[in-house]
Amino acid sequence: MTQSEALEILKTGANVFLTGEPGSGKTHTVNSYVAWLRSHDIEPAITASTGIAATHISGLTIHSWSGIGINEHLSEQMLDLIANKEHVARRIQKAKVLIIDEVSMLSGEVFEMADRVVREVKRSDTPFGGMQVVLVGDFFQLPPVAKRGNQASFAFESPTWRGLNPIPCYLTEQHRQDDKKFLEVLGAIRSGKWEAGHVSYITARESDGEELGDEIPRLFTHNADVDRINLDKLGALKSDQRTYRMTSAGAPTLIEGLKRGCLSPEILQLKKDAIVMCTKNNALAGYANGTLAVVTGFERGTDYPIVETRDGQELTIEPVDWAVEENGKVRAKITQVPLRLAWAITVHKSQGMSMDAAAMDLSKAFEYGQGYVALSRVRSLAGLHILGWSEQALQVHPAVASVDAELREASEEAARAFDALNEGGDRALMERNFILACGGTLETKKPGVPGVKAPKRSTYDETLVLAAEGKSIESIATARALTFGTITDHVEKLAKSGRLSVEEVRAITPPRIINALPDLFEVFKMVGTEKLSPAMSKLGTEYSYDDLRLARILFGN
Repeated sequence: MTQSEALEILKTGANVFLTGEPGSGKTHTVNSYVAWLRSHDIEPAITASTGIAATHISGLTIHSWSGIGINEHLSEQMLDLIANKEHVARRIQKAKVLIIDEVSMLSGEVFEMADRVVREVKRSDTPFGGMQVVLVGDFFQLPPVAKRGNQASFAFESPTWRGLNPIPCYLTEQHRQDDKKFLEVLGAIRSGKWEAGHVSYITARESDGEELGDEIPRLFTHNADVDRINLDKLGALKSDQRTYRMTSAGAPTLIEGLKRGCLSPEILQLKKDAIVMCTKNNALAGYANGTLAVVTGFERGTDYPIVETRDGQELTIEPVDWAVEENGKVRAKITQVPLRLAWAITVHKSQGMSMDAAAMDLSKAFEYGQGYVALSRVRSLAGLHILGWSEQALQVHPAVASVDAELREASEEAARAFDALNEGGDRALMERNFILACGGTLETKKPGVPGVKAPKRSTYDETLVLAAEGKSIESIATARALTFGTITDHVEKLAKSGRLSVEEVRAITPPRIINALPDLFEVFKMVGTEKLSPAMSKLGTEYSYDDLRLARILFGN
């Protein structure tokens, strides 16, 4: 099923299980659906099974949203107590659409407890009170964590799942891997039909790690290995250390949840030449969750880290927010530089990332799906390096493998059925009825319409507005109380995305740089522009990196 087909099914209000292989676009589809709901004045309840997953989607954990917290069992007395908490009851009553991300890591027991609370609050015998439930995830990835030695069941094994009877939307497009042989290997592991030939493709990538250098992150199955390597590597660097402390605002309990789920630490310590990984998606700024880089310096004035990515981009990484939003309002947020040390990372924390390369030790794999998650992080076999191996890493949960073929078949049937509804015009009627049942508006709401708030401008938008007015980079920096380097970074991103033309960049560039362009271009012709360090070496200290970044935009134009 394609993303667009799944989106059309979601718009009818049907309960859906949105699944697919890593890189198939589950998150993109959900984001598109959330945007569609909000355009019709419907605010969904956005939750996830874990804190890490919740921070990625600016939502709550399902435990927090439903009020069940850390409870492992739900007595009638506890159920009554939770359902009568005003803030819990209010948000459940308002909810018309519930999204649960990373549902593979949600146990059947917790899933049923959340359902019981919702039905109690809504006074309904229908699963989750009859609201639309969108379940997102891939059961071939990490399973629920069992407590106290018990074996946790999957959400799909629970009576609540059967009561919801969600339509499987199995996404089949691939947006991460484009290596056909690697996709074949991953598919064999997923189906449980791997053979010696598939294993040989993986073991052929074995390495002792010595020749790889430090720029390729190591993936381990245990936290102890990760912490030891990162601290040892940082300590070995002789440069001065910078410390960035997380700040927060909002409800204390929500802040604690955000901190637990955030991949950036509360206290981030960096040095020049440290290997780092971006921990948040920010397409306009030029990085994504999982982008690898090396710290090359720190911006004058702000002390923000400057990094160089594996593809040669130089980025200034400014602090960003992770927030919990409810009914369109921010209830809590934390702010930190979106980086973490990345000489090593755990497989668990890598889930959801796309990586150009990784060296992984899977010799201690202890959980179903752990090896599959690690292997599917990288885009191709060329980026895969195996430091340790065991056949346990190839194991997927037998209960999941047994239902996969059924899910794929049901997804294909759903696509055909909804195609037929399209032809008869019934799907459009279902969509209309769903919007009205949720109390939404049939007309798509846009900024500028009375009662609709315009989205908050990003920092890049603010710079773009001033640049469009013809203000110089120095003037923009002064007006925005930011440094010349930060505004230069904005200009570079805006030019790359096509939002600022070369002519517009030239108009706001300081005359001293414009006058120096012939000399700078001569150096670029000699050493290239992919990296600016060689040009700096040729030019000495007369020009800064920011000067060269602006000249690079104008080079060849």
